[in-house]
Amino acid sequence: MAKLTKKQKEASSKIEKNKLYSLQDASALLKDVASAKFDESIDIAVRLGVDPRKANQMVRGVVTLPHGTGKDTKVLALVTPDKEAEATAAGADYVGLDEYLQKIKDGWTDVDVIITMPSVMGKLGPLGRVLGPRGLMPNPKTGTVTMDISKAVKEVKAGKIDFKVDKTGIVHAGIGKVSFDADKISENATEIIQTLLKLKPTAAKGTYIKSMYISSTMSPSIALDPKAVSV
Repeated sequence: MAKLTKKQKEASSKIEKNKLYSLQDASALLKDVASAKFDESIDIAVRLGVDPRKANQMVRGVVTLPHGTGKDTKVLALVTPDKEAEATAAGADYVGLDEYLQKIKDGWTDVDVIITMPSVMGKLGPLGRVLGPRGLMPNPKTGTVTMDISKAVKEVKAGKIDFKVDKTGIVHAGIGKVSFDADKISENATEIIQTLLKLKPTAAKGTYIKSMYISSTMSPSIALDPKAVSV
């Protein structure tokens, strides 16, 4: 087992074991225990009482964080020539079609989100083995396959993220940076938690939100009180 550094020990000592924190208190504490020299990312992990192996218990959705992610999201717009100007004006980092399809085929995936049009999806199908494992395959359900390219690009740049429960029943999502004030961290976390509550499958029985934790890149995780948000 790896030994804790002095900073890690100090951070851990500030977090009470077995205590469930309110979102506001946890957000403030997270800023206090973060000690890296860079602006650490903040993540939330929510364990749901669902069986993701069953189609009627799959939880997937999108949410626009009120304060964004604090991250400069790289967007690739795979569009036909008539849509290129629209995508560029909306702020897409990379715009084009065939040349980028070839780059992806050759292994290039240096983007965070790919937005495309329904008519282009046929060309993306063969690239599923490259894009799928990286979570980059566009999907109409997340708004990344659309004719309104401008709106899609602007929403992603403003802080729209998509999430999906993993095979262990946990949803992971980035909700900001340590440089955010505690209120912004709390409000971003609340937005995704409330979205998860709205997406509760009717087939899910028993406790829906079993546990929640927030952490920064280098910090220990802080347990949140599920009762404060569960319905």
